[in-house]
Amino acid sequence: MMRYWTALAVAAAAILAVAGCNDYGNTFQGNTGATITSISPSQWSAGNGGFTLSVFGGTFVKGTVIQWNGKTIPTTLPTDNLGNILGNIATANVSADLVAKPGVVNINTLGPAYGAGQNGLSNPMAFNINPPKNPVPTLTGVSPNAAVAAPAADLSITLTGSNFITNADPTLASQVNWASGATTTKLTMGTITSTQIQATVPAALLAAAGTASVWVFSPGSPPPPGCTTLCTGGGGGGSTAQLTFTICATAPCTGTSPASAAAAAAVAEETPAVSIDGRYVAYTAVQNERAQVFLRDTCEGAAAGCLPRTTLLSAAADGTAANEESHAPSMSSDGRYVAFSSAASNLVENAPGGRQVYLRDTCAGVADSCKPSTTLISLDSSGSLVGTESILPSVSSSGRFVAFVAITPSHSSSLASASSKTPANAINSGYRQVFIRDTCLGAADCTPKTTRISLQPGDGAGSGAKPAGPALSDDANHVAIAGGNAATLFKRSVAIDDRVFLAIANQQH
Repeated sequence: MMRYWTALAVAAAAILAVAGCNDYGNTFQGNTGATITSISPSQWSAGNGGFTLSVFGGTFVKGTVIQWNGKTIPTTLPTDNLGNILGNIATANVSADLVAKPGVVNINTLGPAYGAGQNGLSNPMAFNINPPKNPVPTLTGVSPNAAVAAPAADLSITLTGSNFITNADPTLASQVNWASGATTTKLTMGTITSTQIQATVPAALLAAAGTASVWVFSPGSPPPPGCTTLCTGGGGGGSTAQLTFTICATAPCTGTSPASAAAAAAVAEETPAVSIDGRYVAYTAVQNERAQVFLRDTCEGAAAGCLPRTTLLSAAADGTAANEESHAPSMSSDGRYVAFSSAASNLVENAPGGRQVYLRDTCAGVADSCKPSTTLISLDSSGSLVGTESILPSVSSSGRFVAFVAITPSHSSSLASASSKTPANAINSGYRQVFIRDTCLGAADCTPKTTRISLQPGDGAGSGAKPAGPALSDDANHVAIAGGNAATLFKRSVAIDDRVFLAIANQQH
């Protein structure tokens, strides 16, 4: 009798040893369910929300479900027009929480199993959850951007911008490229933050006078840990625009390039704006080959201990310089508010394309708790002056009102007059309208609004000349405008001489 039970125990142990145990805790000799041939999508970016997963193969029968790392997720078996299960496809809703973090998961199906040794499990397929796409970097400046040829030592440069990638693995971090002629060199990297990179230019690259191009490249995000198939990663990244580095034959070396020369020419005749007490001056100057707007605190008349300083006004919320040209500052009487025009896209979130007018609260003369901020001025009740570019602002004494010119290049703009007989696709020479924006600064129970004080495109004959911008009175009740050909171009206007008109802005006048 003892021999019988001993033999039975040995046989049972042998069966378990042969059967083994799969990843899902079931004992079987092999997967006996449907066969998966492909899945779509086969990868996803972490944090990108939920999606529908399609599993292809066969044969999927009633009761078949899709499993995500061994856990069943809501599954649908598509049918034909007669209601019959197609059998070669199954779909499932993958919730956002399942793809919130990078990683690799196994996808399989589980169908009804009948008979001994059947488990209903398909073969597994790997699904990659990639890190989010890396952002495209932006390069706004290189300092210094010039050097005398044949230096005795390597040169350290600082690059400023946004969306730079940091990583302990250098191959996954942003890289600075240097090109002279047909040769491109990856510079040795120093400290990297999201807005600044330190890099070293070898002296050999500065041996001869000329120019070089500098730019930043960021790779795409890497594949998730444990990836074995389709390991392409999350993508993204890319290259910035190239900036010019000047290598001078002799000192002094200013680094003037064609781009910076053009920017300098554009600002050479711009008029600065001065506060009523003369302490603050807003002006346009070239920085890293772009025109930018600055504020100079001269400390004129200020209390003892004031230190003169210069602040960049055409800047994004993180302090990054405007990524396109900025011009024409106009200042409130106390120097706190400065309006200017800019073609930059990084001054406010979701900035309209083209040149726009902005108002910068510099916090000059107020408590330290004030934080400088930038507001888009050239907008209407719909959110933007569609089809126009806005320039030449003039701010009232208090900073509450801003007058500006909006240029409409085409009658197809939403601002075009409905009564105009001009074809919708007609192109004019750039029709100029004047608007006033009430920002409601310092006003109670006030709703910001934009008022047009000149006629709409198509209502009159425009001037092909480029007039000066409007001049707003301190109380914002009047706007003087130069360059009109006829007083009828401006509502409620008064002729001052042949080409200057005074537009009445206050509706009560």
